[in-house]
Amino acid sequence: MKVSVVICTYAMERYDVFSECVDSVLEQTYDPLEIVIVVDGNDAVFDRVVDEYGTHDDIVLHCNDDNQGISYSRTRGAELATGEVVAFIDDDAVAEPDWIEELARVYEETDAIAVGGHAKPDWVTEKPEFFPEEFYWLVGCDERGMGEHMEELRNTYGSNISYRRDVFLNVGGYDENTGRKGDRHIQAHEAPVCIRMANAYGKGVIYNTDAVVNHKLFDYRGDFRWLVFRSFWQGYSKRIMDLLLPEAAGDKNDYLKQLMLEFVPSRLRELGREPTAPKGKQLATIFVFTAAVGFGYLYGLLHSADELVGADGT
Repeated sequence: MKVSVVICTYAMERYDVFSECVDSVLEQTYDPLEIVIVVDGNDAVFDRVVDEYGTHDDIVLHCNDDNQGISYSRTRGAELATGEVVAFIDDDAVAEPDWIEELARVYEETDAIAVGGHAKPDWVTEKPEFFPEEFYWLVGCDERGMGEHMEELRNTYGSNISYRRDVFLNVGGYDENTGRKGDRHIQAHEAPVCIRMANAYGKGVIYNTDAVVNHKLFDYRGDFRWLVFRSFWQGYSKRIMDLLLPEAAGDKNDYLKQLMLEFVPSRLRELGREPTAPKGKQLATIFVFTAAVGFGYLYGLLHSADELVGADGT
């Protein structure tokens, strides 16, 4: 079974990190393997990619005419791919050598149509002591309570997810109105395609925690104000997704219940038994981030009409 790995990039200042990502995929233990690199409208980056990777037989290179965003780029990569399975990894992540082998094993042993793995935080700087693992989803890494090994989830994160290529394309790939593009604030990305997939095929994403990528977290991802800002826009994005795809509503609501009824009480008990400054800061941060998400959702209630006009093209 041939697997195609799609890697999208766009900025020269991220090139060294992107190159480390590509090299980690080239060093995979699995074969046959294809790499599809999509540069999102940056000719200078594309020229450098051609110079460094253009001679590899199993690497396909493409440059968008303009900056189209991550969703368009990933779908375009899947269209260019020739593997039965298409896997996605962020350009600031590094895959463990058996990453693809672990993803492929699930397809070979089960009737899975999508398989994701563990997006492990890799702090380039020192991990902030205030940052609770319950909110790792803010930085694209698996949070506390994400799921059990080989459990079927609605979706895993974009740095570590794969699909049967025909299934992915049959449901339309990623929605171009979601994901990163300039200063657009709709941050949901995997949820829409996975919901369409579940509606069409009745299956979710198998979560194989043995398939690991290390997602680099740079200084800015540990900045408190940046994280509060991101929490706000995650709440806003959730409101947009609830309007576009009402089926998406229950997932984060369930997590909110788990957060407040299970994780917060356990943290309070632990803080009472053995109080430390980091534990206190993390508990307080949970409430701050949760409030920011709530304010973002409320903002979406009041201002989502303009975003929806752009999303549906009317």
